[in-house]
Amino acid sequence: MVRIAVFGSGTVGGYFGGRLAAAGEDVSFIARGAHLAAIRERGLRVTSILGDFVVDKSPVTDDPASVGQVDIVILGVKAWDVRDAARTMRPLIGADTAIVPLENGVEAPEQLAEALGRSHVLGGFCRILGWLAGPGHIHHEGVEPYIAFGELDARPSRRTERLLEAFSRARGVRAEVPPDIRVAMWSKFILIEPWSGLGALTRAPVGELRTVPETRRLWEQAMEEVRAVAAAQEVALPRDVIARTFAYIETIPAGGTASMQRDVMEGRPSELDAQVGAVVRLGRRSGIPVPIHEFMYSTLLPLERQARGETAVTIAAR
Repeated sequence: MVRIAVFGSGTVGGYFGGRLAAAGEDVSFIARGAHLAAIRERGLRVTSILGDFVVDKSPVTDDPASVGQVDIVILGVKAWDVRDAARTMRPLIGADTAIVPLENGVEAPEQLAEALGRSHVLGGFCRILGWLAGPGHIHHEGVEPYIAFGELDARPSRRTERLLEAFSRARGVRAEVPPDIRVAMWSKFILIEPWSGLGALTRAPVGELRTVPETRRLWEQAMEEVRAVAAAQEVALPRDVIARTFAYIETIPAGGTASMQRDVMEGRPSELDAQVGAVVRLGRRSGIPVPIHEFMYSTLLPLERQARGETAVTIAAR
């Protein structure tokens, strides 16, 4: 059996780790604050369109040292917490430990490799429409829960095989080791990143974004910018990636919103820098013009600064 630690047990870590724990896998959860207290008292509760369940027998703690070294770390923190998480998770890391980052974005593997060594880092991402409904309570609203992971050099490995075997025993999850995890990560990024930025700007759910012709065209242009930046990073996305992405978008419930969008709308710190900001940074570095992303980032940045308490100016609600 694979020893697994879920570092960051919110929507993503809690759901996928919870499904593994419910299947009898050896899973420990790292959480904090009210979420930690609620899980300790009542267990981790997941309400899902694929069946509700409660995880109440797996260890949960805010101290990675109490868990010790594991085979796999599933990293479910927000993108801006990756560097801090890398320092904190050191007690979990043994000689052969693999870390699976599930953050929205494409920079987490490099950040982890810089802190902990490239040999410990896999590529990874997931898809799920859900949120933290309250302390200790994760709600899965829609989209088939999907997780993908793989070695950054695309080679087969026993550790990815073992994790895939563990997920094969879990209900409510489709897991895969893609042929090239970097291509797969950017294929997910071309979906979630423009959706997040446009959703945050318009405050509109996905059903509106995909049906208003002008907005849909803007979305397509933003995807073209992402594809150009990916190519500059030597990631060759499929030629039909935009058509395939829009075909998937049509399956998302009309009221769906992206997690970054919800954070911006509710005045919380968001993954603006890790998503839209990443395209701007990588575009500038590679000499690729990304005017739509420059506009989205510059427009949303004042709200992000206020959410993080980085400005003395208070924006009054009207």
